[in-house]
Amino acid sequence: MNSINYSHLRLLAIFSTVVEAGSFAAAARKLKSSRSRISEQVAQLETDLGVRLLQRSTRQLTATHEGQQVYEQARQLPDILKGIEAIATPAEPSGRVAITMNHDIAHKYVLPVLADFQAQYPQVQLDLILDDSRVDLISEQIDLAIRIGIPKDDSLIARIMHEERFILCASPSYLETSGTPKNIADLEKLRWITLIQKGHQDIQYLQRKGKNVEVKLSDFYRCNSPLMVQQMTLQGLGISTLLPSTVKEALAAGDLVQVLPSISSDLMVFSLVYPSRRQVPLRTRVLIDFLLAAKMFD
Repeated sequence: MNSINYSHLRLLAIFSTVVEAGSFAAAARKLKSSRSRISEQVAQLETDLGVRLLQRSTRQLTATHEGQQVYEQARQLPDILKGIEAIATPAEPSGRVAITMNHDIAHKYVLPVLADFQAQYPQVQLDLILDDSRVDLISEQIDLAIRIGIPKDDSLIARIMHEERFILCASPSYLETSGTPKNIADLEKLRWITLIQKGHQDIQYLQRKGKNVEVKLSDFYRCNSPLMVQQMTLQGLGISTLLPSTVKEALAAGDLVQVLPSISSDLMVFSLVYPSRRQVPLRTRVLIDFLLAAKMFD
């Protein structure tokens, strides 16, 4: 007899259904297949095993002695396969999804849409991991991340959510005491509040009318939290580069003022990032689709 392998599990499940149904026709109706196809599959199993499992006649179908023994071993397979199918393709999205982002994005963009997501998918629970540094999604087993920029790692997929440029902002109180800058030289004399990042910490790389501009800093705070940078700027501690969408209320209220509007950063991309895999669980896929459709940054 040929050795049995995992490819025979489905055939064994079909054979068990035939025995329980009592005929190929009844099994075909239950399995939503055709009588001839079910008969062919059982015949294939018999050939592979090298043993007859069913005695066929025009009036009835009877399991052979070997067939009855095989059935006793395989009778649970249909339920097992149905259970596996229910896990892989649930009728309703359910389970936990881990998503990471920095504190600013979480509070200003994600929090306002959480109630809508919960209403649409009540069986999906979220693990919200707020971290202003970049967490390794694969090693930490995190499903999704919202990040600024496009990852260079080929193991990650990025879906663009929003594009925007940083602008120069300061509080009116800071500008009253330090003066409103009119050029690059004036900017270099001010106290800055900058994000800690790789590369040169004492240079701000900006753009003016499509041309690169370098602002060399002599007096500056460094902070690893975008949200804290915003709060420090609002408190009048210095000038900083901020995203308009994150401070639009403060700008509208006059709590912040845009400085030198002709100067901005390179185009920044907000992206939804997740590990590259062919089969994304339904619970994760519905969150991806929801966040992309929510237009949180508008």
